Amino acid sequence: MAGDEPSSQPPGPAALSSVFHVYRVERDGEAIRYIGEPLIAPGNVADEIAPAFAERGYDVSLTKRHDRDQRGAPGPYAVVAEPQSAGIDGIPWGNIAMFVLTVATTLYAGTWWYYIDLADDPLNLLRAWPFTAAVLGVLATHELGHYVASRYYDVDASLPYFIPVPPPIGTMGAIIRMRGRIPSRKALFDIGVAGPLAGLAATIVVTVIGLHLDPIAVPQGAAEAASEGSGYIRFNDPLLLTLLADLSGQPAGYGEGLAVNPVVFGGWVGMFVTFLNLIPVGQLDGGHILRAALGRRQETVAAAVPGVLFSLSAGLYFLTDYTQSVILWAIWGVIALVMVRAGSATPLREGAIGPWRWGVAAITFALGALCFMPVPVEIMMG
Repeated sequence: MAGDEPSSQPPGPAALSSVFHVYRVERDGEAIRYIGEPLIAPGNVADEIAPAFAERGYDVSLTKRHDRDQRGAPGPYAVVAEPQSAGIDGIPWGNIAMFVLTVATTLYAGTWWYYIDLADDPLNLLRAWPFTAAVLGVLATHELGHYVASRYYDVDASLPYFIPVPPPIGTMGAIIRMRGRIPSRKALFDIGVAGPLAGLAATIVVTVIGLHLDPIAVPQGAAEAASEGSGYIRFNDPLLLTLLADLSGQPAGYGEGLAVNPVVFGGWVGMFVTFLNLIPVGQLDGGHILRAALGRRQETVAAAVPGVLFSLSAGLYFLTDYTQSVILWAIWGVIALVMVRAGSATPLREGAIGPWRWGVAAITFALGALCFMPVPVEIMMG
């Protein structure tokens, strides 16, 4: 890179010379195109030159040109450099629409837990707002943790996209899209760990509040079905929920005819989501944290994760009658296998994360372990 280039300008062609032969440079507004041919595998070009461009505030990508024959100009590829952007352009209508839909589905799911009858008055749906606030509050806090950390490191990221589904939960969670490159392993760690820690803080608050709220009266028909062991869904408590109940002096369960306030279930959702996200593989939060901590050695650990999940599924299959959990962990074993093949995030700069981040990683994974449930859900059918 030439020493006299202004730091606000993208690098000159010399910065690409080891991996990309530049025939000419074109400008299109703020974007710069380096027309030429790769000197290495095309898929590796952008990764090799990205650090030099990131220092100048540019993102780069390699594209295949389709106008070469028409123009008769040499250069089948173009390296495209565009100014980095971590802001939000316009009104995020997609995010808003998904959020509104998820509010509706979680309100409807909440009517299940509050035993609210919508037949007489559909507006009774709004009485389930504490459940919706608990579930979406936990999920939003988790994703906003990622978003704030991404903005801190000037990594382009979207606002959360909430995913609506039918009851009993009403949502599959929320995601943010990471569009920018991660500048370093420290940044990758901070962005990865911010979500689980923020989400866990919200989860603990929601759970403790829910434990102090009045229990819900269970209708006679539902209570009879539960006592007969048929026609109901049981969500088992993780150790963290039990500990919070003990520390707050509140019961984590009630006898026949009463159930804990549905706000507690919002905390349960937060704990389950936290554990799943901390599975140390691929693009999950746990994968980001471990990739930042171990560098490329993370691939060795990640390769063992699908086997652990399949073993858990097999153990439940042969040793218990918890069919739903057998299927659940088998599915996550497949998901982990796909993520291992896809690989983890690759920061632009390698480098140790330091001892205090290692300590935060250990604490985060320990808290995640407290959220683990080998049998999260039992579905009893007559």
